Amino acid sequence: MTRETDTEKTVLVLQGGGALGSYQAGAVEELDARGHHPDWVAGISIGAINAAIIAGNPPETCVDQLRAFWTRITANTACLTPLKFNTALTVFNNISAAATMTSGAPGFFQPRIPPAPMRLPGQHGADSYYDTSELRETLLELVDFDRLNNGPTRLSIGAVNVATGNMTWFDSARETIRPEHVMASGALPPGFPAVEIEGEFYWDGGLVSNTPLKYVLDHPGDSDELCIFQIDLFNARGPVPQSVWDIESRVKDIRYSSRTRFNTEMMKRLHQQREAADRLFRKLPKELQNDPDARALLCEEDEPDIAIVHLIYRQARYEGGSKDYEFSRNSMLDRWAAGREDVMETLTHPDWENRHKSEGRIGIYDLAGDRWNRNRTAEEAK
Repeated sequence: MTRETDTEKTVLVLQGGGALGSYQAGAVEELDARGHHPDWVAGISIGAINAAIIAGNPPETCVDQLRAFWTRITANTACLTPLKFNTALTVFNNISAAATMTSGAPGFFQPRIPPAPMRLPGQHGADSYYDTSELRETLLELVDFDRLNNGPTRLSIGAVNVATGNMTWFDSARETIRPEHVMASGALPPGFPAVEIEGEFYWDGGLVSNTPLKYVLDHPGDSDELCIFQIDLFNARGPVPQSVWDIESRVKDIRYSSRTRFNTEMMKRLHQQREAADRLFRKLPKELQNDPDARALLCEEDEPDIAIVHLIYRQARYEGGSKDYEFSRNSMLDRWAAGREDVMETLTHPDWENRHKSEGRIGIYDLAGDRWNRNRTAEEAK
């Protein structure tokens, strides 16, 4: 894939995944340190919150505001330091997750009192277990919405229309984004309430698709070249569970990974088919080139050269089914560090450094898995 790097636009694609989202923040810190501040960021659920903070702050304060958000919502367990072996960490994580369920996360969500099942249908608070009004205030504090809507970084976030069940995309390229749009993208039922926007109610976009990649590829704008960092929080690949305790975590990985690699490989094949159709069209006699069926095979718009970089969180051995709502400070810092390390592993990999020499319109890079394999082998050797 031959391209000039100064014409390449950087895109961040941020998957949903609750507490796992600090992995994205760590990846963004390392990407920013290496000069990859995004021109466009698209997110769903916790990815939408991270995306809003990124788009709503200048590069010099973006990481600080991400850190402020993640520090705030993990404040309840700031003083707890578990022993660093798997059994103790598993116990600690389960206790931390239970604490989140009972007391919420500061600046994010709080349990309703009385709880939703004790309220009459239609009564305020009867539609969710938690109140997310604190998140609105947090967003207003940490995000400059004037910059978000008028600044250099495009923002796209996905939510599901509750009445129609259809995916809806809110895009700063065509509409004004407010805190409600960000909250709607992360309104996962029945934990969080639906968010009303202009008379319509919306839930978490992850109910339909947990990654915005297809939206980005379908709406590339006028870009000639895109470098897409797809930062996922669930790994589609994983071991077969050996007990009922492991099943919930594996089910979440499969359900919310949105078949990341399948989708990127499918898009690559689609581009190859379009290129083949263009080449075939040029070989046709003039009289056949005007045939409507022949012209229908052509792609009418110029397609950009695309590099898609997979950065996928691989859960630690001690994490289980509660990993996406386990908001301890220790886990947040571990995931943040993992995001940074995966970016360093990827951007120093020979395949990435030689990417401009490759052929084809789409290049796909999944280069950080080696680090996780090395770490797992080292753990098993202990």
